Order: sequence, then C-alpha cells, then structure tokens
Amino acid sequence: MSADPRAALSLLVSAFERHLEACSGRRGEDDPTVAAAYDDLLDAFETYDNALYEAFGEMTPLDVYTGDDSDSEDGDDEDDLDEDDDDDGGVYAGLDDEDFDDDSDDEDDADSSGSANDGAGSTDRSR
Repeated sequence: MSADPRAALSLLVSAFERHLEACSGRRGEDDPTVAAAYDDLLDAFETYDNALYEAFGEMTPLDVYTGDDSDSEDGDDEDDLDEDDDDDGGVYAGLDDEDFDDDSDDEDDADSSGSANDGAGSTDRSR
C-alpha cells in the first residue's frame, strides 16, 4: 500500500516543527524529548521519501546520516568527499579560486602589449 505524498509531507513538516520545539526547550545533554523528536523526524522523512518515490518515481536530494557507516573505518571518507566535489547535481555553488578565469585580465594584458589587437578583426562595442 502506498502512502499519499501530500499527507506524508504534512507529517514531515509537523515532525520538523516538533523537533525544533524539542531542541529549543532542551533540558540537558541527553534530553529524551529531543531524542524522540529526532527519531520521529527520521521516520517521517523516510515515509515521505518512500511515498514520493512510489507515487512519482522521484526522491528527495537528501541522505539520512545514521552514523552506522561501516565503510568509514577504512579511512576513505575524505576521498569520498573529494570525488563528489565535481558532481554537484547541477546546483551552482560558486566558482573555486582555481576555476575562476577572469577573461578581462587576459584582454587587458593583450591590449597593453599591443600585439594582440592590431585593429584587424576588432569589434566596436560602443554601438
């Protein structure tokens, strides 16, 4: 039986709100209210993600971190993060310094040397 994604989303939003309330009223390091809200939020998210997939074949772009990653013991966590740097799923996150190429500097350098722009093929940009 598939869950209704709209109803699952409503439950997820409510779980976020309960988690926020529990965190803001936290009573100590191991507050059971916060732990319960955390678990409820996790369950609500998984229910929503599954309902979304069953109904539309789509998933959220979020992964749940459980801390149980058995592969992390081999020390390759940093390598895994580096591999994902170039695969951002189409989300613009800005340019790194090494990726930034200021073409205007190249044109200024060529103009100051006098060799790159001798008038042939130049474009009048004042129009």
